[in-house]
Amino acid sequence: MRRNHSTTPRTPRILGSLLLVAAAGVFTLGAAPAAEAAAPAPLGQVVPAPASVAPGGTPYRITRGTGVRVDATPEVRGIGAYLAGILRPSTGYPLPLTDHGTGGIWLHLAQGDFGAEGYRLHSGADGVTIVASAPAGLFHGVQTLRQLLPPAVEKRTVQPGPWQIAGGTIEDRPRYAYRGAMLDVSRHFFTVAQVKRYIDELALYKINELHLHLSDDQGWRITTDSWPRLATYGGSTEVGGGKGGHYTKAQYREIVSYAASRYLEVVPEIDMPGHTNAALASYAQLNCDGTAPPLYTGTKVGFSSLCVPKQVTYDFANDVVRELAALTPGRYLHIGGDEAHSTSHDDYVTFMDRVQPIVAKYGKTVMGWHQLTGAHPAKGALAQYWGTDGTSAAEKDQVVKAARNGTGLVLSPADRVYLDMKYTKDTKLGTTWAGLVEVQRSYDWDPGDYLAGAPGPAIRGVEAPLWSETLKTSADIDFMAFPRLPGAAELGWSPAATHDWNTYKVRLAAQAPRWDALGIGYYRSPQVPWPTS
Repeated sequence: MRRNHSTTPRTPRILGSLLLVAAAGVFTLGAAPAAEAAAPAPLGQVVPAPASVAPGGTPYRITRGTGVRVDATPEVRGIGAYLAGILRPSTGYPLPLTDHGTGGIWLHLAQGDFGAEGYRLHSGADGVTIVASAPAGLFHGVQTLRQLLPPAVEKRTVQPGPWQIAGGTIEDRPRYAYRGAMLDVSRHFFTVAQVKRYIDELALYKINELHLHLSDDQGWRITTDSWPRLATYGGSTEVGGGKGGHYTKAQYREIVSYAASRYLEVVPEIDMPGHTNAALASYAQLNCDGTAPPLYTGTKVGFSSLCVPKQVTYDFANDVVRELAALTPGRYLHIGGDEAHSTSHDDYVTFMDRVQPIVAKYGKTVMGWHQLTGAHPAKGALAQYWGTDGTSAAEKDQVVKAARNGTGLVLSPADRVYLDMKYTKDTKLGTTWAGLVEVQRSYDWDPGDYLAGAPGPAIRGVEAPLWSETLKTSADIDFMAFPRLPGAAELGWSPAATHDWNTYKVRLAAQAPRWDALGIGYYRSPQVPWPTS
């Protein structure tokens, strides 16, 4: 039942914030009460939950005299310019970048126990300092700073303020190194601008991997010079028969560069040997019978397969991987491998045994859906687990066995973090094959013990896939991703000790005015105590 906010006192929200801080293991009396007029947001009211929160002391107030002090390095200056670009329109303040002086907002690299992505944020009367040992940590600290400011800071016109940041110290670093989100641009094509918009949304929640599903039965979405019809013909349609589309190499590089500026690594996926009708329709020689099937605009799966015995299949795979690897500076190249129902088991193993070395030849680490564990995963490979509570014990055991033998696991349980699952039976978008996935169910699981028997170090992180059979617009993406995406981000970033639905839902509710300011539409789940105004 939805809470009646008009009669509910604010005490539960305050207690929720205090419980969050207590769960982080640090609590200091003397912090400004959250209920005071114009008081800043509580220091711990952040998603993902920080590792350590120590509130206390005088808040810092951004004024016309505030500057953004940065180290004199291109990367730190770039992060400072990004922050100033967010703050200037809403505050109306000049917020100049400087590499000297005191006070204001200081972004600084220094030696410390921060790891590759951790940071320390300290706020007091004289200013806010974010310290990290690597630029990614500074960038993540900036996302925390954004959330500590009033939501109106996200607007693009001057707002009244005041612009206060609660006093105290946050020390933070991620639980897992891989925190991903997948966008399916194959079932429905999304433009560069739409992908960039999603990247910005992911960055706010410290997501660091963008998995792009670039090929499927319904469309091939990346220019491939050695096989040009893949994009021009194979990319010419989409689910429902729309015009489809594809990225030129320059456009793909633009996406990769933009993601890097937000400290996300792009993981491109070419799904093989199944989910390949767009390729098979483009080139007859890839089919065992030499006959190209028609383009496909439906939503069935499992009916297509590359011809495993033909050498041309591996010439094709080599060319595609070579060109895509050359465009992609990131570590991983995803080769799919799911739902290959039209490929025999022996052929599947043969195919994976031949294609994985091609990925390694071009300097990339293999990723694949967890069916890869039914073949012979290459040394260092990552398997992406997308099973559900109903997945058979034998299939889970296969994945666990591979993990014990050195295969890394990225967890994407479909009945938890597949963002295209309907919230309720009345949700207009999405599908239901993995069940209905409300916000609490999506959040309330622990990656550390989800697959019984999998070694802890084998769990590399969490990814929230968003399949696009029913999604056509950025508004569709937003509605299905929010509010579940922030929960997946928290599962990947925050310590297990902070994991508590009752405190999380309070912090999640506090995100809603920020989404409103950013123009992000979202599902107002009755499980979350949303603000009424």
